[in-house]
Amino acid sequence: MKLSPHWIRDYVDLTVDDRRLAEDLTDVGLGVEGIEGTGADTVFEMEIGTNRPDAMNHYGVAREAAAIYDAPLKSIDPNLPAAAKAAPSSASDAALKGRSSTERDAAFPITVEEPSLCPRFSARVIRNTHIKASPEKIARRLQLLDQRPISNAVDATNYVLWQIGKPTHVFDMDLLEGGKIVVRRARDGEMLKTLDGVERKLTSEDLVVCDAKKPVGLAGVMGGYDTMITEKTRNILIESAWWDPGIIRKMSRRHALHTDASHRFERGADFESTVLSCDLVAQMILESGGGELVGDVVDFVSRKMDQAPVVLHVSEVRRILGSNLDAGLIFSLLKRLGFTLIPEGQENAQFRVHIPSWRLDVEREIDVIEEIARLHGYNKFPNTLPAYSGAVVELPHAPIDRTLRQRALALGYNEAISLTFISHADAERFESGYTGTSAVKATHDGGGGTARLEAGPFHSSAARVLELENPLSEEASVMRTSLLPGMLDMLAWNLNRDVSDARLFEMGSVYELSGGERIEPRWMCLGATLSSVRGSLPVSGVLDVSKGEQAAAAETFRGFKGDVESLLAPFASHLRFDRKTAGYFHPERSTRVMIDAAEVAQFGQIHPEVVAARKLRQDVFIAEIDLKQLYQLGMRRTNFRPLGKYPAVERDFSYIFGGDVSFVEMKKTVWGLDIAELQEMRPAEIFRGGSIPAGKYSVLLRVKFQAADRTLREDEMAEWSGKIVAALTKLGGTQRA
Repeated sequence: MKLSPHWIRDYVDLTVDDRRLAEDLTDVGLGVEGIEGTGADTVFEMEIGTNRPDAMNHYGVAREAAAIYDAPLKSIDPNLPAAAKAAPSSASDAALKGRSSTERDAAFPITVEEPSLCPRFSARVIRNTHIKASPEKIARRLQLLDQRPISNAVDATNYVLWQIGKPTHVFDMDLLEGGKIVVRRARDGEMLKTLDGVERKLTSEDLVVCDAKKPVGLAGVMGGYDTMITEKTRNILIESAWWDPGIIRKMSRRHALHTDASHRFERGADFESTVLSCDLVAQMILESGGGELVGDVVDFVSRKMDQAPVVLHVSEVRRILGSNLDAGLIFSLLKRLGFTLIPEGQENAQFRVHIPSWRLDVEREIDVIEEIARLHGYNKFPNTLPAYSGAVVELPHAPIDRTLRQRALALGYNEAISLTFISHADAERFESGYTGTSAVKATHDGGGGTARLEAGPFHSSAARVLELENPLSEEASVMRTSLLPGMLDMLAWNLNRDVSDARLFEMGSVYELSGGERIEPRWMCLGATLSSVRGSLPVSGVLDVSKGEQAAAAETFRGFKGDVESLLAPFASHLRFDRKTAGYFHPERSTRVMIDAAEVAQFGQIHPEVVAARKLRQDVFIAEIDLKQLYQLGMRRTNFRPLGKYPAVERDFSYIFGGDVSFVEMKKTVWGLDIAELQEMRPAEIFRGGSIPAGKYSVLLRVKFQAADRTLREDEMAEWSGKIVAALTKLGGTQRA
């Protein structure tokens, strides 16, 4: 907001220039972010916190400047005709009980039907005035603040708002039907045309200022169009009230109407400024347009807004601020800010601090201590180090996390972070087939692709979702039970923005209830689009000799499998795979990973039905890695050995196997022969169809032998080959010629 330092100087005599004033105001928390103009046209661009509505005006900033420089603050005394001066702003006992309209001044009766929402309502009446342009000084000051001058009466309310921070409103009294003002709840369906020309439909949740028949203003937000001041206006009712901040905030949001008045009322205006602001507006109208005051000020007060005093302990001030401030200095600093202090205890060990009416943000002892610190100057406190409590200790699993993160980055995956909230639908779909009573998992039989539900180790079967008490939306109503929904959303976000080769990973906690207790197991999730996996494959790397998309899909799966194997390489030299995976994976392009007896991961292509349901623009591959299992396993010790000096020998074995026999079983069988010179075994070719019977497939196994101390002999090779042929035949294979 913009404020004029020239206007500020009307209320406090300052010897510093504008630039120094700006710096000092910033140091106490009223940030001056820019300075424009020169001389009397200088303007401060200020950033004032939402908890400081008292400083959103020139007198409030002048009060701060007076405290900074320990200079006297000039009072604001309205100069009204002697016969019509206002009574003191502190209400009498009779006023506290509320006065009926007949007991108030006859100038204009006021009825407040909602005293809890409007505990104070002040008004003045001016008759026989003239509406004209404002004096040059008033208009110029408003223009500096980007306020458009309208007329002397309207400009008076705007001027007082920027002068002391209290919003007021003026009505054309001749347009108020029934000769009275009523503050009440709106009736459902009532209409009010506000000053911006918009017809607004009201509800019983709205608080309105009405005449005897209709609403004439949205309380604390904006006045009504039908009673606004025009050139024809001669009689004016000036209104200044204190409104409950909560209802103003709700009305402003409901009607999408944020005004200078609502900005201040919803943060808490000064309760004691209603009569003063009425008098200031009246003075300005009388000086510019003439006329006469009718009767005294009408001041309805149903209850006082005195804040409870705060007990301030000098020892606590010193403990929090880390400085041995003198009690006398504490007293002086707070007094300069407008606080009233009553010493208590021996040697002024504590004070009873009475909060001024304009500082609704000060409620506790720590708030008062903050006031002392900012006015004394943060730079005046000595620099101290916190007490030593030991060095930073790395979490036990940090090295494993670091290794996984580095390897994922090296594989071309970018780290991402998703929301920890998901929908009920995703919790049921991806928490291993979560059904609402227990966690079950959908698995696939051998190779037929038929899904079935069974209890599974992934995500404990006793798990329950954690409901949010106050969710932002139905799409974020439970704590995530899996990283998978967030990963799919991130991949979809990239695909929808033409990033077709996205490769992402995330490490984080999921949230479950198990046995009545909350658990937060850590998982890692890899996600890659189909095109990104294919793009990472070597040009000559296609092993499947069959043609078409089926072969390409199988090869793509093996490419993603290589990424997972590389990621898990620090934990085991040999991984076991089977087909027990969750139902959201493709039945023939997914696998579970075992290290010894521990299930550490499952990965593969996401099921086409899931891809279609989430409207993904291409197939995606996902890997879920159980970090808890990896933490327990730990990283294996790496042993290095020199490259062999003697040549390796490869032999090929061509077999036909049934579809239920996996390569893992073949490898286990061959390695079980305990041939020391056996170094490697891999599938060189896979073929289905053609002359191969249905339900079977042909595989060409390539085996490498090598000795560290000699060149292999042909008779050794023949012996080992015979053992391998016998073992594979026993497994159910038929050797091809």
